[in-house]
Amino acid sequence: MAAPAQPLTANLGWMLSHASYTLTTELTAALERLGVSPRAHCVLTSAATGEHTQTELAQMIGLDKTTLLVTLDELEAAGLVERRPSEKDRRVRVIAVTTAGRRKLAQAAKIVDRVHADVLEALPPAERAVFVDALGRLVGDRLAKPVACAQPVRRRAPRAS
Repeated sequence: MAAPAQPLTANLGWMLSHASYTLTTELTAALERLGVSPRAHCVLTSAATGEHTQTELAQMIGLDKTTLLVTLDELEAAGLVERRPSEKDRRVRVIAVTTAGRRKLAQAAKIVDRVHADVLEALPPAERAVFVDALGRLVGDRLAKPVACAQPVRRRAPRAS
């Protein structure tokens, strides 16, 4: 792949978008043998942290409710999650990761960790933790939520090459 034109390498939005797209594509390829997408991995990871409703999971991950619903339906059909009554409020249903889902999550986590480590090897060792920490602070603070705009930006779906 040719190097991007200089003006784009100074464009923070383009760089973050391009990095996200290429990393997601690499993770998609790496996770294919498990039958799990990067989005499903994010849903499983988040659901495994406690009792969360579909709405809570959608907010945690940053997915619209329809996309989350489709992903949950796929995970449930594969036996990786279940919708259960909440222990706190029996009227509310929560997403529970099954034993098979926890096994799949452990397998996927190893793959994701390997890909992340491989990607970060492009940086000098002293910069890796600094980069991840700085990006985490941006995503947790200034870039935590999109601003309202007249034409909301849609997330780009990975394309086949």
